[in-house]
Order: sequence, then C-alpha cells, then structure tokens
Amino acid sequence: MTTATVSVRDLFSLAGKVALVTGASSGIGQAIAKAYAEAGAHVVLVARRESQLRAATDAIEKEGGRAAHIVCDLANREQLFECAERAPKTFGAPDIIVNAAGINRRLPMQDVTPDDWDAVLRINLDASFFLPQRLAPAMIARGWGRIVNIASLQSVRSFPNCAPYGASKGAIMQLTRAQAEAWSRHGICVNAIAPGFFPTELTAAVVNDRDRWNAMAAKTFVGRNGELADLIGTAIFLASRASDYVTGQTIFVDGGFTAG
Repeated sequence: MTTATVSVRDLFSLAGKVALVTGASSGIGQAIAKAYAEAGAHVVLVARRESQLRAATDAIEKEGGRAAHIVCDLANREQLFECAERAPKTFGAPDIIVNAAGINRRLPMQDVTPDDWDAVLRINLDASFFLPQRLAPAMIARGWGRIVNIASLQSVRSFPNCAPYGASKGAIMQLTRAQAEAWSRHGICVNAIAPGFFPTELTAAVVNDRDRWNAMAAKTFVGRNGELADLIGTAIFLASRASDYVTGQTIFVDGGFTAG
C-alpha cells in the first residue's frame, strides 16, 4: 500500500507501534515519549535516574497511554547491551528508536580530561550507535522501522567550552547518514532532529543566564527560543509513515537560528 492510499490521520498515527526513547526521564526525551504515547505507540522509556523515570512512566499511563521503563546507565557498555536485550520483553521489539540521552561537560579545551571526553562520547554517540545496531535486525525482519537521533546546533556550529559535546553532535549528524545508508533499503528510515535552544536540564546554565538566553533568542528568525512543544510535530513526522521517503536527513528545529 502506498502512502497515496492512506488517510492523513493514518500517516501520522503510531497506533500499534513500539517506541524506545532514551533520555526519557526529562527534557526532550520525556516530551517525545509522551507525544508518541498520545499518538498511539507503546513506549519504553530509558534513563539512568529511576525515580524520575518511574514518574514519567506513571504520568503517561495516567493519561491512558501504555508505557514501561528500563533503568540504564547508557555510558556503561554492559548495561547498554543489557538494555537492548530487555527492550523487546514488555511490548515486543521496538519499531521506533529515539536516541535523546545526552550530556554536556562545559569546560575550556585545555581542561577537558580523558574522563570528560569518554563520558560525553559514550552517552551522546556510542549509545546512538550500539543500541540501534542491536535492535535493527528485528526492524529489518519486519521491513519497517524508524530511528530518530538528536543532533544539535553544535552539529554545524561551535560554541565555547563545549568541545566534546560539539564533536559528539557533529558525529551524530554523520552517523545518521551512515545508518540511513545501511538500513533504508530494508525499510528503516533514519533521521535526526537538531534542536535550537530549549529549556532543559542540559541547557540550564544558559537558561539561568537571562542575558545569554535572550541573546540566543534574538539570533533566531522567530524572535524566541524553543518550547518543548515545538519539537513534537517533527518527532511524530519522523516516527510515522508520513516520513516513508525521508531518510539520512537532519532537520533543524531552531527558529531559523542556523539559517541566519
């Protein structure tokens, strides 16, 4: 059945799909997980902090959604691989993977230690490679899947004191292309969302500095920084049948920041 024979409502529906979302205890990951549940998906939330993860799972279920969670430190390879094994056990093998977990250690270049580098790259990049690598075979067997990576303004722009983060997000943009090249012929579309400035734990240092926060807003075409709701439409699009012919792309949801 081609998309031309499907209703618009069906194109954007996630009914019957299983979505695994990392970094889902807060911020962008949590917002996407809630939106996917509302769109009909059964959602598996993955994060390190159990109490926040449980609260996010309970909130989805109280709204009538179906959700489960896996406590996992994605920087730990053993836990990461165990997460991939546990992921299908509640609702079945994931049809959709969102790699939203991320950290940023803001340090001058000369002060970055090997531990700082490893911590950022393992969570921001390694998890986005190894988790889909282990879950893609089930998608290939079904002939359909979606992987949504979270890139950044720093995929294409540099910011002070963020070298490991910028390196990881530049790599995410290329990893998205590589995953798309490997898997799109099997029905798996792989794309990335590059958010602008949004109020999350990761951006708290900027949010709490009102001069910097307002300066960032002034650099957008729309004149404001993002709200988490601004990401939902793109996230649903990239997870649904509506994006059947879109792969290998990074969509900047940044109010025009990178277009200026």
